[in-house]
Amino acid sequence: MSLPQSVLVLLAAVAGAVPVAAAENIRVLIIDGQNNHDWKATTPVLVKELKAAGMFTVDVATSPPSKGDMSGFKPDFGKYNVVLSNYNGDAWSPETQQAFLDYVRRGGGFVVVHAANNSFGDWGEYNRMIGLGGWGNRTKEAGPFVYFQDGAIVRDDQTPGNGGSHGPQHEFQVVVRDANHPVTQGMPHSWMHAKDELYDSLRGPATEMRVLATAYSEKSGRHEPMILTIQYGQGRVFHTPMGHADYSMKCVGFITTLVRGTEWAATGEVTSQIPEDFPSPNKSSSHE
Repeated sequence: MSLPQSVLVLLAAVAGAVPVAAAENIRVLIIDGQNNHDWKATTPVLVKELKAAGMFTVDVATSPPSKGDMSGFKPDFGKYNVVLSNYNGDAWSPETQQAFLDYVRRGGGFVVVHAANNSFGDWGEYNRMIGLGGWGNRTKEAGPFVYFQDGAIVRDDQTPGNGGSHGPQHEFQVVVRDANHPVTQGMPHSWMHAKDELYDSLRGPATEMRVLATAYSEKSGRHEPMILTIQYGQGRVFHTPMGHADYSMKCVGFITTLVRGTEWAATGEVTSQIPEDFPSPNKSSSHE
């Protein structure tokens, strides 16, 4: 027996996020405003591609500039099914941090794109939420290096050193390691991603984390996580280190991954299909 809409709304309010009444009603909030990458170029790509998927409505919350007054930056997270971070900058106020933690813990979805995993290195709960991060003074104390080697995920908690590194931008092949997850189910085993930074040597708590796909880094000499999911309380977190620039985000592989990951973070399911122009193992495919 299905519950009345009024009951669903009440339950969702208690959980901290609005209910998803239908696929096209997934409400997304993108956070930007500070980033050591060009968020003014990348946020419009994220908005365009999510809207083009036909299942999302998208709002953007732009923070004050670096060193600005963050006390008034208080997005209403509870209005949304999923929050997407295109943010890497100053700490949010304690009030906003707590509101965000409560939102995700109680069932709100969260999507982490590229440099958003550089953010808030000294915020322990954020590190738990994203699983792995780079830079931001993430040392051995932040958690192990995690990578794929010899057919298995490796959690290296012995090697010292800071998390976060990458070589020159280039196209690289993404390899699916877990085809049973809704995000990667039906996705080709390997596909060529457009020019991007290939993050390596990410480290963090990596608890309740699932590595869905990897890419080989010439710099680290091993396969690095490229598609991740994390369970944080009742919330679902989707994390991709891909997406350095607008041209990286226009890759059909990235777009498909983003759309499916955002839908999954919001609903726990994926209805979005793999498009016909999806990249092949040896050739990338991008939107204009």
